Amino acid sequence: MAESSGKGEGRQSKRRMRSRRYNPDGTMTLIEHIYEFRRRLGYALIALIAGGILGFLWFGNKVGPIPSLGDIVTGPYCAIPPQQRFPREGPCQLLQTVPFEAFMIQLKVGLTAGAVLFSPVWLYQLWAFVAPGLYSKERKYALTFVGIASVLFAGGAVLAYLMVPHALEILTTFGGGEFATWFTGDKYISFVLSLLLIFGVSFELPLLIVMLNRVGVVRYQQLKKWRRGIIFLLFVFAAFVTPADPFSMIALAGALTLLFEFALQLTRLHDRKLDKQRGTEGWDQLADDEPAPFEYTPSTIDDEPPAKPSATAGTDDIT
Repeated sequence: MAESSGKGEGRQSKRRMRSRRYNPDGTMTLIEHIYEFRRRLGYALIALIAGGILGFLWFGNKVGPIPSLGDIVTGPYCAIPPQQRFPREGPCQLLQTVPFEAFMIQLKVGLTAGAVLFSPVWLYQLWAFVAPGLYSKERKYALTFVGIASVLFAGGAVLAYLMVPHALEILTTFGGGEFATWFTGDKYISFVLSLLLIFGVSFELPLLIVMLNRVGVVRYQQLKKWRRGIIFLLFVFAAFVTPADPFSMIALAGALTLLFEFALQLTRLHDRKLDKQRGTEGWDQLADDEPAPFEYTPSTIDDEPPAKPSATAGTDDIT
């Protein structure tokens, strides 16, 4: 009984160590940090494995009105005209060239889909490990950053998925009648996933600009001067990372340009707010060699405020 109660008290003390109520500053020893990292990593791996199993089963099965994962992945390929696929007649299928290639593709796609579906779980585990070492303001900014980054990445991936059929339709016309295009499963899946990843990561550009502006690295006036050069670089970047088709390049470059302009306006509003604050506090009127109006006199622990006279003290003097 004593041993079981001791284990229960140990688990309770560990929970209190991870609780903000009993441990507001997240203080831990090195061993406790290692144990906490192992625990969070274990939960994240369990979430990824569970998501991979779910995605593997979803690959060949429909879930109510939701089509199977295999139909979703092969949808862009099957959307191109049948005369540009090989074979031209029969069902739309990809080619398997080595044994177990279809199994590995199903496993790869299932793990990817599971990681996306269960991302709130493993992202929370990552956040729970990092958050105790952050101040409340930093935690607020980090949560906002992660939330907006997730939305932007999803938007880029959706745009890439919509552009894949147009890219394939143009790419399959190269070579004229000398080549019959028949995509192997591994090459096609790698092409689609890489395009989704490229678009998703590229959509994080405005968030990066806003964060750099928030910490004072760049200002609106600088970005305004560099606007034409940045837009030109965005088109060059889109031409390099997308396939050799105009639709994907124009879609990525146009979306990045709009996102850049939106981020530019956010930096303008932020800098205007800072300039107004500086003018209110009188910092702009200071000379370059004049110190800021801060109180630099340090206070010591020994300096105690004078005690206020009490009502009883006056009565004692009278008596």
